[in-house]
Amino acid sequence: MSGTPRRGGRVGRALSNLAVGLGCVLFLGGFVLAAFLYQPYTVPTDSMAPSVASGDRVLAERVEGHEVHRGDVVVFRDADWGDLPMIKRVVGVGGDTVACCDDDTGLLLVNGEPIEEPYLDEGERAASPTGFDAEVPKGELFLLGDDRSDSLDSRSLLAEGEPGTVPREAVSGRVTATLWPFDRIGSLPDADGFAGQPGGVSGDGPLWPLVWATGSGAVLIVFGGLYGPVARLTTRSRRDGVRGSSVTHNEGTRG
Repeated sequence: MSGTPRRGGRVGRALSNLAVGLGCVLFLGGFVLAAFLYQPYTVPTDSMAPSVASGDRVLAERVEGHEVHRGDVVVFRDADWGDLPMIKRVVGVGGDTVACCDDDTGLLLVNGEPIEEPYLDEGERAASPTGFDAEVPKGELFLLGDDRSDSLDSRSLLAEGEPGTVPREAVSGRVTATLWPFDRIGSLPDADGFAGQPGGVSGDGPLWPLVWATGSGAVLIVFGGLYGPVARLTTRSRRDGVRGSSVTHNEGTRG
């Protein structure tokens, strides 16, 4: 009879060790991969509101320029834009014609097709308060801020007689989610309006699977680590219960 608790204890310890080991793999693996694949940035202006606002802390997946698709919110650095890290949305790639606005709907036109942009402020009557028409050179990106009434972007450079575009190689990241403030944590709105364009839109990155892996690993480590103290406390309580029962039995016998 005495072998059963010991055998159960060995199984419990084995499962506890397994949980802690698996938890360490998930937690450390998820954390290291996330640190390798993503980089945090602080948003410098409100030009991308309401998607992200000034002071927001965002997470950007490290990507190369050739991985960028229409609709992506990207981090880039270019001398013509001040040579500082900036965040804008890609609305056109090399070979595209980008114009605004559609006479009937007020929507942005990409290759003649109106694009639904639900991430824009609902108060905006058109995709841009100023009209424009541009052909995007090969290897370049046409960028706009989501706050179309208050954003210095490709339209501004067009007005100055410049092409208004940014080379693909200037891109260093694709913004995936907002990390701070707390009430804005979450993924950026989808840009499915560009899905019908050649090449489609970017797929979901590995961020949330990595978050789940890291969180699950932390839970396994905590619960696996708790097995030992809980098991000892349970054993002690059981022994105290047995002693108490034995004392009561002896007292009853003497009586």
